[in-house]
Amino acid sequence: MIIYEGILREFQKQKVKYIIVGGVAFNLLGGYRNTLDLDILVQMTDGNLRKVITILKKAGYHVKQPVDPMGIADKKTREDWIKNKHMKAFNFYKGERSYEEIDIIIDAPVTYTGAIKNAKKVKIGTLNISVISPRDLINMKRGTGRDVDSGDISVLKSMCRKR
Repeated sequence: MIIYEGILREFQKQKVKYIIVGGVAFNLLGGYRNTLDLDILVQMTDGNLRKVITILKKAGYHVKQPVDPMGIADKKTREDWIKNKHMKAFNFYKGERSYEEIDIIIDAPVTYTGAIKNAKKVKIGTLNISVISPRDLINMKRGTGRDVDSGDISVLKSMCRKR
C-alpha cells in the first residue's frame, strides 16, 4: 500500500472521487493475501477521470493499450470500449521492470455511486481512504471465475457474519 501513497495523497489533494477495491481493499478490510496492483473504482464523470489520468501520467504511469488513456475520460469513447471491446478495467503501469500497476475499474456490477454509500473510511496517518464494504466487494468478486476471488468471498462472508 505504501508504494501507492503518493498517488493516494495526490487523489486526496485533487479531491478525486474513488474507492479502493480488489486485493488491497480485501487486505484493508482485515483479510490477507499477497497483491501488488491497486484497483480503484471511480466516479465515472469525465472530469473526475481526467483528474485520475493526469495524476497517473504525471507520476510516470503508462498504458499498454495502443490508445490515448484520456479516452476513458470521454463518456462516448468509454461506453464504446465497454460495449465493443468488452473492457472491464483500464490498466496503468509504472514501468516494464516495476510491479506497480493501477487498474481503473470502468465496468463492474457495483458502481461508485452505490459503493460510496457503504464504504469504510480508513485513516493512515494524514491520508483518508475510502475502501469498498465487504458486501459490495463480494458483489464485485462474484462471477469472475477466479479461484482467488472465491477464496476472498469466503473470508468476506465470514467478516459480514461477525458484524
